[in-house]
Parts: sequence; C-alpha cells; structure tokens
Amino acid sequence: MECREILEVLNRMADVSYACGWDNVGLLAGRRDKEVHRVSVALDADDRAVEEAIQGGSELLLTHHPLLFSPIKRITDESPAGRRLLALLRRDMCLISMHTNFDIAPGGMADLAADRLGLIKRTPLEVTGQGPEGPYGIGITGDLPGGAMTLEKLCFLVKEAFGLQNVQLYAPTAPQEAVRVAVCPGSGKDAIPFALAAQAQVLVTGDITYHYGTDAAAEGLAVIDAGHYGLEHIFIPYMTAYLKKQLPALSVDPVTARQPVRFL
Repeated sequence: MECREILEVLNRMADVSYACGWDNVGLLAGRRDKEVHRVSVALDADDRAVEEAIQGGSELLLTHHPLLFSPIKRITDESPAGRRLLALLRRDMCLISMHTNFDIAPGGMADLAADRLGLIKRTPLEVTGQGPEGPYGIGITGDLPGGAMTLEKLCFLVKEAFGLQNVQLYAPTAPQEAVRVAVCPGSGKDAIPFALAAQAQVLVTGDITYHYGTDAAAEGLAVIDAGHYGLEHIFIPYMTAYLKKQLPALSVDPVTARQPVRFL
C-alpha cells in the first residue's frame, strides 16, 4: 500500500481542511509513493518515538503533534528536529501529522475527550466552521450526565478517565459544584473566554499557567489542568484502532505511551 492511500483514509476521518491556518499537518516528510506495510502511531515525533518506529520496522510514523511547525533553514544533526528528520529520511520513512484537523473534526480529539467524561448536550466550545451536521470547532461544552458534582470529585473523574496520577485545580474562592463542563485537550489558556461565554463552571484542559488559572478562577471559572499529554495521549489508541479497522492489511503499532513529565 502506498503512503498516498493511507493519507486518503486519514483525510476521510479528519480532512486537512479542518486544520487551523497556523498549523502544519499532513505529509511532513517522505514520498507519497512510498510502499508502506507497517505504521507506528505516536503523540509526538520525539527521539524515543522515532527510534521505536525504526526498530519496529515501520515505513510510516503517524503523530498528532507536527515535528515541524514553522519553516526551517537547515536540516542538520545540530537540532532535535533536524536529528529526527535525518533519522526518518535516512531510512526512507514517511511522517504524517494530524494536529488541529484531528482536534476539530467531528468524532476527533474533542469528542473523544468528551466521551471519556460522559458529557451530554454537547456543543462546540470554539466554533471554527459549519458542516452538514452543524457547527464544529475546538473543544466541547457539555453537561455531566449525573448532575452536579463537586470539583474534587470531578478531578478524580478526570484522573480515572484519562489514566492520570494527578491534576491541578484552580478553584474559585466560593465553594462550587459543576454541571456544565468545557473540555479542550492540549493547551487551553485561549479557551478560557469561550468557556466563560458558554457558562461552563469548569474547564478541563492543559498547559494552564499560574496567572491564567488564577484569573479564570477569579471570574468564577474553575480550571482542571490535566496536562497537555494527559488529555491527548488518547490519540494513540484511537488512531491505532481506526487504521486497523480501515486498513486491515496494514500492520499498526502504538508507540509506547510515555508521560514526558515526572512528578516527584
């Protein structure tokens, strides 16, 4: 099977047209006519993922986060990105990334995260477009199915749903329960105004810095920071299963999920 055929299958699930204008998705390295028998799926094209894909005999590495976000002037072994690209190209491997197109596409990252939390009555958090079935966008706002839940219990739910050891909670001063939840996998500080506009009581996201978190809490919006990796590692099992179902003749291996941050 050629790389271009795999691209076509991936685009049926999350077309590159869904991606934000600043993003870099699709085939980032390699040949469209490359014959592919084995694919490795990872969150990032980091050193360990590249090495595991190479050692496993894959001809294609599929990641969520792009290895290249902006133009580069040289590809050498003097930078992490350069070393990884050289390792892939030396072995004639392809690299495909599905980033904000997967985040935004119906049934993609936002819906997967909302599924894990069991959210109902869903609407897009930040609308980016309109499709045949209605608006779509970044993140999801929805209700907890069992009614109001304390923030502490919701933190435990997030940890259990995403297999995490800990999360950070920025809570308003006044005691609060949550029914309306916004979830934005990845880096979500820019989602705060959209969560407030949606009248969510809590935002579940990652990469919230101290000042953004405390300011959101001051506005009455609790924030559960589960980490960038914490909410997005679900890409690996989902895309592994998707490719196995859509292309049963293809061997698909999930790269071993590794939390890049150690909590000591």
